[in-house]
Amino acid sequence: MAVTAIILVVISAVLHAGWNLLSKHGHPTASFFLLANLAGAALLLPVLIMSADVLDCFVTGRVGLLLLATGFFMALYWAALAGAYRAGDMSVAYPLARSSPVIVVAVVTLILGRGDQVSGQCTIGIALVVAGCFLIPLKQFTDFGMRNYLCRICGLALLAAVGTAGYSMLDDEALRILRESPEISYSVVRTTLCYACFEALSASLWLTIFIVCRRDGRASLRRTAGAQKRDTFITGVSVYVTYSIVLIALAFVDNVSYVVAFRQLSIPLGAAFGIVALKEPGHRPKLAGILVMFSGLVLVATG
Repeated sequence: MAVTAIILVVISAVLHAGWNLLSKHGHPTASFFLLANLAGAALLLPVLIMSADVLDCFVTGRVGLLLLATGFFMALYWAALAGAYRAGDMSVAYPLARSSPVIVVAVVTLILGRGDQVSGQCTIGIALVVAGCFLIPLKQFTDFGMRNYLCRICGLALLAAVGTAGYSMLDDEALRILRESPEISYSVVRTTLCYACFEALSASLWLTIFIVCRRDGRASLRRTAGAQKRDTFITGVSVYVTYSIVLIALAFVDNVSYVVAFRQLSIPLGAAFGIVALKEPGHRPKLAGILVMFSGLVLVATG
């Protein structure tokens, strides 16, 4: 893996953990992430304008339907993540939400009868991720009990993971169709950035629906727009700059799995930010769980 790629992926991991820290510090709501998504879409809008001749490929046919569906799952992710951060520690919610999609995707793969796509190394990695998930909420190693898992923060973090798994699988299908389209002659990075802008707009649409259907949601939107404009803007820009950096890093590697593996650096970073910057407790089971989870994700990514 080239040094350039390593530097880019490390930067993206720091940015990812950083915007999560910023949003957690602001006690986020769905409104917070709606405004952040709109800021991200605005950042990518110039790419759409320069690609106006092929935009119909993104909004019609199967890709258009996939974009509508992926926007729903991304909105679910944002809303659930906001709830998880309001419910408890970032050093618990962030690792659970970031790693659990691996478990969700594996379960879906088995249900679809594609178990042969999951290697032995991946299976071991998934088992380690599950073990890490069981350790992170604990205060002591002897503190196993359903009360530690049947709680709001764990439920919302898992829901966020479902959202991540959902939009990740849909994105993979939509981008495959776009890459194979004879009507699009642009680079993979440019095509993906166009898609990311549409995805941000789709997620914003669904988040708007989630918010305006509730009276307290509309009130929250007004408060957030008035008091957290700067934080939502920084978060939105950071989210999509992070995404763009990862895409650029892919151009410097022969094996995509190395980028995927290195990106998991954001998990211990995010937990460390929560413990150090937000003064959250660093219980031994939590630290052990993060280490076990990180090891499992690296095995999955390289397997």
